[in-house]
Amino acid sequence: MDNTQNSLRKQLQRNTVALISLFIAVSSLSYNTWRNEKTEANRNQRVAAFEILIKLGELQQVVFHHHYDRDFENRGNPRTGWTYVLVIRDLSRVLPAEIHPVTDQLLEIWGENWEGLENDKASVEAILAGVESTRATMLELLLSLE
Repeated sequence: MDNTQNSLRKQLQRNTVALISLFIAVSSLSYNTWRNEKTEANRNQRVAAFEILIKLGELQQVVFHHHYDRDFENRGNPRTGWTYVLVIRDLSRVLPAEIHPVTDQLLEIWGENWEGLENDKASVEAILAGVESTRATMLELLLSLE
């Protein structure tokens, strides 16, 4: 038994550098893999958040064209607004779960108020407040990404 322990010690002494190198290599590979996954997740969230910000601006334009310019058929068409709101909600599913209620609420606000865009100032204000709330949430998310 003494001979076996002696042999094991000698092997460890001879291979210490190799064992340390192996440990460093595995640790580095693990960290690199984790960092790449984190970077990819952040990239996906960034792209989705920027796209949502663009769609929010386009939705806001639909509201302005419909309510203020009375352009009901072209640039202020509520059907176009529906597509923007639905895309915003769909894109939000790539983002953290705490974002989902904000975009769901925007969809709900739009659904309850789009018919009042023409003459109801309260409907316009409710939709624009929903847009601003969603915009602020997206900006907070972008600032929080590593």
